[in-house]
Amino acid sequence: MFQLLLPVIYLSFISLGLPDSLLGAAWPSMYQQLSVPFSFAGILSMIIAVGTVVSSLQSHRFTKRYGTGKVTAVSVLVTALSLLGFSFSHSYWLLCLWAVPYGLGAGGVDASLNNYVALHYKSRHMSWLHCMWGIGASLGPAVMGAALANGGKWNAGYRYIGILQIILTVLLFFSLPLWKKDGEKQQEQMGTEQEPEALSLRKIIKRKGIKEVMIAFFCYSAIEQTAGLWASSYFTLNYGLSAEKAAGYASLFFVGITVGRGISGFITIKLSDSQMVRLGQGLILAGILLLFLPFSSACAIPGLIFIGLGCAPVYPCLIHSTPAFFGRDYSQSVIGLQMASAYAGTCLMPPCFGILAEQFHVTLLPWYLFALLLLMMGSYGVLLKKCQKKVFTEGWNIVK
Repeated sequence: MFQLLLPVIYLSFISLGLPDSLLGAAWPSMYQQLSVPFSFAGILSMIIAVGTVVSSLQSHRFTKRYGTGKVTAVSVLVTALSLLGFSFSHSYWLLCLWAVPYGLGAGGVDASLNNYVALHYKSRHMSWLHCMWGIGASLGPAVMGAALANGGKWNAGYRYIGILQIILTVLLFFSLPLWKKDGEKQQEQMGTEQEPEALSLRKIIKRKGIKEVMIAFFCYSAIEQTAGLWASSYFTLNYGLSAEKAAGYASLFFVGITVGRGISGFITIKLSDSQMVRLGQGLILAGILLLFLPFSSACAIPGLIFIGLGCAPVYPCLIHSTPAFFGRDYSQSVIGLQMASAYAGTCLMPPCFGILAEQFHVTLLPWYLFALLLLMMGSYGVLLKKCQKKVFTEGWNIVK
């Protein structure tokens, strides 16, 4: 029964990734049709991120009360309805309204499932879990590009993804008995042990290494979301490509993440989580350096793919190491805070780049990503030093 849950969990993360890249792919077309400034994509992204921060911080309480299965199914349903709301909206401010439940639903899925896999599965499953997210994120721009082809509108792209989410929601509700049986099995194994209380925000922040891991998650998500949101606009405004072609090239970033996470699952058998994070940071650096080259999009396209490949191992390996760094009993509370930090990066940094790009030029993108990468690398180095005694040697796994 435990192994039967894996396909369900993977399916849930495909549904999480499907809408994540839609806004960036559609925005070159959306802002003109909505008659709003170019930088307004950042406001929508910020509203979604605020919702995810709120639901992530409450993830321990909701999961403890309702269980991971119900939280996941309901969260995907909320996201699906929000996407359908996007598809029928023709006003920017109505999109802002639908962005609120969309963010709340996404945060619920992310925090609950990440903690579940970190506790019960090996590191390779965490990489493959986020590979499923990459599959969804890669399909999103492809669907949007198809909707925009031949003069189509962005609303159709959101409608197609919303319908897919509804289908996935139905499948998740049918899977609830699997979660229930697995939960009963865990209770039998735990016996009469008292379940740990949810740590308050003040108590979590006082723990050694928390501030550093928050910065690392903040910077990682800022890199991923800034690249994902503005890559299409970068190709359009910097190289003069059409919106349809730019959306297709932007999807290569998510293809890089997806392929990279599939490969990372096998590499984690030999390398530790910390080594995987360092490997990913090196690949991101290589991709950014390619963006700096003053040539045509022929260099920028592989640069974007390299950034995606580098992003692949960082996020899942950071999450999987949480129980080792901060303890299994409180991993859900800590992961909730990590998700909140990640979404804070999503909330603040892509809109900031949008403002900079509007005031100066979109060619600032590689410099922006480079600064965030340096901060992430530095904070992660300090985290390893502070939590060194808690981490196993090369190749450790939380689940033996």
